[in-house]
Amino acid sequence: MSLSDSITAAVAVFRRRPSDFLPWYLLGAAIPAIVRLVPFLAVVVGYLYLELTGRLAVMHDSLGQIDGSPPDQHADQEAFDEWAGGFEPVFEQLFTPTMALIVLATIIVSVGLILVLFPFVSAGQLTACSARLIDKRGLTAGIAGARRYWLRFLGLYILEFLLWVGAVIAVGMGVAFTATVVTALTGEGLLAGVFAVVALFGFIAVLAAIRAVFAFAPVAVVVDDTTTFASVSNAASFIWSSPVAAGFYYLITIGSMIAVSTVSGVLVFFDVVAFSSLLTMILLFPFLDLLKVALYNDYRNRLAPPSTPDRTLRRQFKSGMGRGWREMTTFIRQSLGTHALVVALGLLSFWVGWEAAEPIANAGLETSISARLEDHNPLAATLEFFGNNWMVALTTAFSGVALVAPAIASLVFNGLFLGFHGRTEVEPLELLAFVIPHGIFEIPAIFIATAVGVWLGRIWWRALRGRASRVEFADALERTFWVLVGVGILLAIAAAIEGFLSPYYFQPFV
Repeated sequence: MSLSDSITAAVAVFRRRPSDFLPWYLLGAAIPAIVRLVPFLAVVVGYLYLELTGRLAVMHDSLGQIDGSPPDQHADQEAFDEWAGGFEPVFEQLFTPTMALIVLATIIVSVGLILVLFPFVSAGQLTACSARLIDKRGLTAGIAGARRYWLRFLGLYILEFLLWVGAVIAVGMGVAFTATVVTALTGEGLLAGVFAVVALFGFIAVLAAIRAVFAFAPVAVVVDDTTTFASVSNAASFIWSSPVAAGFYYLITIGSMIAVSTVSGVLVFFDVVAFSSLLTMILLFPFLDLLKVALYNDYRNRLAPPSTPDRTLRRQFKSGMGRGWREMTTFIRQSLGTHALVVALGLLSFWVGWEAAEPIANAGLETSISARLEDHNPLAATLEFFGNNWMVALTTAFSGVALVAPAIASLVFNGLFLGFHGRTEVEPLELLAFVIPHGIFEIPAIFIATAVGVWLGRIWWRALRGRASRVEFADALERTFWVLVGVGILLAIAAAIEGFLSPYYFQPFV
């Protein structure tokens, strides 16, 4: 087959049934939300420790004695130093051996989770891609592949890291030794500098070669069902035998990254960050994985993708939006109890955030919705609001697979955050007026995403106990994807209102 066949195969997989492999990439995006649960729990443990030992009361009293308006440091340095010294009793309560152990345990557990989750999800992603490229179900294959290959993927990541470290040490020691010898023999530092520059280019070439091989090594693990070390050899053989195909992939990858970086840089200028990250997560990374797996499958004569749909992209997009909306409304009707529990928990966390912000608000710390809306750009804000909120919804829902807790933690965190800002807002009625128009869409969307996370976590728990099959769990992942498409519609409406209506309609009445 030609290179165009691999591209066509990747596009066909994307268009034929995106819900049969994209959930693995959304699970990858949810890894930070899962890992974030560890510091979240650490904060709870630390709070309980401070409360039970009486340290929190001391901190509360100390903060109450501090003037919320610090003196001008330039006008009176002594007065400012005295004011800043008022925080010392607060820090003394925080910096204890017990708190240090909590921080250390948080770091160790978080790193451990990353070392398990990242290779696990990566194995599922590539296995799902490989299955779709031979017209088999991707989600079920991904579940099996994640369990089978994650240790091999971890081995590959460790091996690549060790090779990079070895290259750095070898080149560094070589350059230092050679420069010393050349300088000693010739007395000229210029020649040693020239050699160092040449060595630098050689070093870059070595690192590029390592990355080039390890880009395809995980694919070889999945397609060839081979070991960690054998996959490196097979990937090198592929590059040697098919340099045009490999070079094409590298060229597409580098070009895509440059294009994305350029567009992201432009969007950042307008304070749009999340939207480009969202597109990269759900479009670019999956397509690049499909492309490299297609090229390697073609090399092994195993490429047999599904046919490209006859419908136009416009009709397919419209159909997908309709299915997402139907799946979302059906899910709500079938899980009213879960939604009621989620709403109650959201309101409770908002109240806790409101109450917890009392000493801070009394100390004079204020937030202002008017200040946050200065230099508001409606179009840029709409893109950012949609990208950020849908990313939050996606990660909240799919993080729930880790036995529900991360989804609940995300809801609680957002509730605490909103409660805190509500209590410290300098103009509460103005904030309420701003929130109401888009909040009637955005807040229910977050509740629905959390409810999906709770439901998905329960399905995973049943699967772990052998009460749900691999197919049932794959069906749950696929349904979660479509429900989140419906949630995305709600958030798109909310973003447009928040960008173009919410900041302005109440201004004549203020």
